[in-house]
This record gives sequence, structure tokens and C-alpha cells, in this order.
Amino acid sequence: LTAHDSVALEDFEPVLPPLPDNLPEDEDAMRIVCLVKNKQPLGATIKRHEVTGDVVIARVILGGLADRSGLLHAGDKLVEVNGVSVAGLDPEQIIHILALSRGIVTFKVVPVSDRPVNDQTALYVRAMTDYRPQQDPAIPCADAGLPFRRGDVLQIVDQNDVLWWQARKASDRGTRAGLIPSSYLLTSKRLANPTVIMIAFIILPLSVFPPRPAGFRRSTRLCRRRSARGPQPGCPTCCPGRGCRGGGGPYEEVARYQRSPADRPRAIVLVGPSGVGVNELRRRLIGFNPDRFQSAVPHTTRARKSYEEDGREYHFVSRETFEGMVNSHRMLEFGTYGGNFYGTSADAVRSVLEGGRICVLDLEPQGIQGARTHDLKPYVIFIKPPGGSRLRRSRREATIITDYFVNVKFKDEDLQEMEDAARRTEARFGQFFDEVIVNDDLPRAFGQLLSAVQRAQGEPQWVPAAWLSVR
Repeated sequence: LTAHDSVALEDFEPVLPPLPDNLPEDEDAMRIVCLVKNKQPLGATIKRHEVTGDVVIARVILGGLADRSGLLHAGDKLVEVNGVSVAGLDPEQIIHILALSRGIVTFKVVPVSDRPVNDQTALYVRAMTDYRPQQDPAIPCADAGLPFRRGDVLQIVDQNDVLWWQARKASDRGTRAGLIPSSYLLTSKRLANPTVIMIAFIILPLSVFPPRPAGFRRSTRLCRRRSARGPQPGCPTCCPGRGCRGGGGPYEEVARYQRSPADRPRAIVLVGPSGVGVNELRRRLIGFNPDRFQSAVPHTTRARKSYEEDGREYHFVSRETFEGMVNSHRMLEFGTYGGNFYGTSADAVRSVLEGGRICVLDLEPQGIQGARTHDLKPYVIFIKPPGGSRLRRSRREATIITDYFVNVKFKDEDLQEMEDAARRTEARFGQFFDEVIVNDDLPRAFGQLLSAVQRAQGEPQWVPAAWLSVR
């Protein structure tokens, strides 16, 4: 009991610095805020007011130290920092003082009369570019920036600033938000410098993708690797082979989608460089359960052979009909071989899905955008080769199958081209990949593919919000 009484008489409250003697008579006109600075940023940025010239709190980062304290708000006028008047100082000089501060940091502020209220509904977007705040000279505070990679899903928690949004990664719920450039800012920079690759925003032009040589695998679309495909009629030259659907902005709004048993299956799109095993994995998947998996029957303008049946090997159509399908953007990809057109249509994919089966597609990466529609809801899986020595070991006994040769051994230049093509594809189209499978062992890769298909059909996934707004 004596020990209890001794402890009860102790004062364990933190010792804060004394209040200044020259406080104004109106206590609401001035506020002293003391924050204990640790290794993380304070979570607020400052700026000079455009009209008054005062230094004010520009924003308070959601989940940061200042936000958790509830004592600093956007619009508060900054008077002193650690007893030093900010009058006549530039925001950069004040930031330097804060950077050198340790322990307790004291602010004297004049509170804003109307505190901003953030009543915005959370918005989720998929990043279409990479962003590195440390390499962006325009960001108000690089330490407050949120780096992200193309394909990351971001939760936008504050859009009050037209230029800089606050966001966190959807997988990091509850963490401090960070600054990211708004869609308006990114789009404005692109329009102002259409031919420049910005340091902070990694945007690769299609020119980094040279024409493909003849491929390493046999395909029902054998024409696609031998024809120099140009853009579809009516498509902009920046997107050859796509159906002019979907936006080209820096962010794509997404939403959680849980497929119900009454919904049609989602199409499965396999993408990968020649020789990586895409066609073999597709063949194994369909052979594993033909009642569940099926390919789309391609269209062609060539004459039907005696043993062929329309709608089984191919849909045999006239050249006029085929060109009409191309002009109406109904072809996911197409090309010519031997003077005839060959192609895979969205109608053929839709027919498989409407029959209750999962349509498995093997597309060139340029065809992904055309397939990303609300009725197909494709789940895109990138089949990637292992790197370096692992690729050479895994392909030591493998052979190339083309429309010219069978059982030809891989050469070093074939393997190098496979690696280079994989890097180019991932750099340009990685934001559209729902999953990546490294094929260094075919049975293991097939097992991973089966698991991925199961997740695509049965588990919640992020999909473009536009898919769910169309019924």
C-alpha cells in the first residue's frame, strides 16, 4: 500500500515548453501546437498564400503526425516555428528549419476560420504509369510523396487540391497517405510535352517495340507473327491492333468485382513472348477439362477445305465481311497470311462465354486493350520466362515449333530475344496484367495457371469501374 501511494503521488504527464508571455488577449486568435517529431515526416506541407503573402498550411496528410494530432489544419497561418518568427522567410527556409528539428516541434499558428471538411467518397484507381516522387522537382514535398508502379491500385482519399491528390495503396489500408500528381496535372504535362519522357513519370512510347520476327510456336492465328499489322482502320496510330476502347489517362477508376454464379465466366487472356510456352499452357488448360475451357474459333477469308466445317476450325467469311468486322472494331487481333485475312473476334469469345464455358485466349499484348470490355471481363495473365541461366537450363531440352520447322533446338539468340521481348511487354503493358507466372517448369506453371483461373472466377478482383456500370 505504501508503494501504491508513492506511485499515485507521482506526476507522469509529459513536460511541455512554457507558453510564451506575449499571447494575444483573444486566446482563439492564436494557437500553440507542440508535436513530437519521430523518424516519420510531420505530415503537412506549407505554401505562401497567393493574396496575403502569409505562410499557411497547404495540406495535412491523412494519417500523418499532424493529422493524428488534430491540431493543425489546411489554411492555418504559420507565425512561428520553435520560437523563430517566419516573417520574411520563404517556405523553403522554414522547411529547412523543420528538417533540422528533433524531438518536440512547436508551432504558433492563427487557426483558419473555416476548417476544410473532407467528405469525399473514397475513389480507387489503377495506376497506368510509374511514379517516383524523389525524381519529381514539382512535388511540394518529396518525403510526403507516394511512389507507385504501373498496375498498383491506389485509394484516393483527398482530391481537394486540383494538382496534388492524397492517396495510399489499396493493399496498405490504415497507413499514412502520400501525395501523388492529380490526373489533371499528369495529363497537362503530357499535353505540354508529348514527345518527352518525364523523369518522374515513366511513359514508354510504342517505338521501343520493334516488329516481331517469326515466332517460336504454332498458333491458330499463324498469320499474326508474319504480317506487318498496321492500326485498325479508324484507330489512332498510337494503339495498333486495339479496338479504340478504354481511356489513355494516367489513372483508371476501378472497383471490386465478385463474380456471382449467375454471371458469365470471365475470359482468360494469356500473354507472353514467343517460345515462353503460352500456347502449350493454353492447350493443356483446354485438354484438362474441355467441358469447362474452350478456345474462340477464329475467322478467315480463305476457302474452306473439304474436311473442314464452318464454325469448327474457322468461321469462313468473305473479305468484305471481314473488313466490315475490322472497321467496326469487332476484331481483337487480325493479320494476313498467303493473301487471306485471319483474326479472332470479340463475337467468337462472347459466344463461348454465353455457352457457360471459360474462353482461353492467346493474344499479342497489343490486343489486350480491345479485349478489356464489360462483357468479356478478361483476366490477363502474363507468362514470363525465367532470367539468365535459369532460362537456359529450362530450355535445354526444349524445341521450337513453327510453321516452317519442327523440333529445332533453341539458340542463344532465341533465348535472348525471349528475355528482351518479355521486358518490353512488361514495361509497356504491365499495368493490364492481373497475374504474372514465371514458366521455368511447365508442370508447376500449369498448376499456377489453374489456381489463377480459379481465383479469377471465384474471388473478388479489381476491375475497371466502367465494366460494372454497364448492365
